[in-house]
Amino acid sequence: MNSEKNPVTSIMIVDDHPIVANGIQQLIDREPDMKVINSVQDADSAVKCMDRSAPDLIIVDISLKGSTNGIDLIKGLKKRYPKIKALVLSMHDENLYAERAIKAGAKGYIMKNDLTDNIIRAIRIIMKGNLYLSENITSKLLNSMVNQTADDEAAVINTLSDREFEVFQQISNGVKTSDIARSMNISVKTVEAHKLRIKSKLSITNSTALTKYAIEWKHKTSSES
Repeated sequence: MNSEKNPVTSIMIVDDHPIVANGIQQLIDREPDMKVINSVQDADSAVKCMDRSAPDLIIVDISLKGSTNGIDLIKGLKKRYPKIKALVLSMHDENLYAERAIKAGAKGYIMKNDLTDNIIRAIRIIMKGNLYLSENITSKLLNSMVNQTADDEAAVINTLSDREFEVFQQISNGVKTSDIARSMNISVKTVEAHKLRIKSKLSITNSTALTKYAIEWKHKTSSES
């Protein structure tokens, strides 16, 4: 995988459509800080390549040759390589598969018809530790989250550290980042770092969605108390 001495993001493509895979590689090869180190067509080949040289990021099609699909491949690889980042690409409706992909451990979902315009941006967002999803699916996933059972939602919130939960509570009260920093005696940069970790733990892609989730969580918990 990538090291501090090597700033180039190494990438493996797993797609059984050579034309698509070649197109993705051409787009990536234009970027001086990215390099495709392997391109394979099935899950078994992907696992073998990972065992020899694990990349920083894998780009995986949902539909693959063989008995293992892209989502199952990601689940298996995440167990063996917990730090590996995955971007799922597909022709399937994101409304049906994006949530499954994220739950499997993927950090992003992109439709194949959006590849040319968005794949490089998606890779950069994921490599920064964020999720990449369309605004449409972000909204749907958010609605799915806030409609979970109380126990499920409590379990998700309980993954936050004490400081993260404090920031989350202030967000639920509509407090601005600068005011959160002031009240907690920390820098704005530190607040943003907490928010980034909160979004990652709650599988939320942007600050607007986080604010909406926090406010709705507050209203829900207030009505239940």
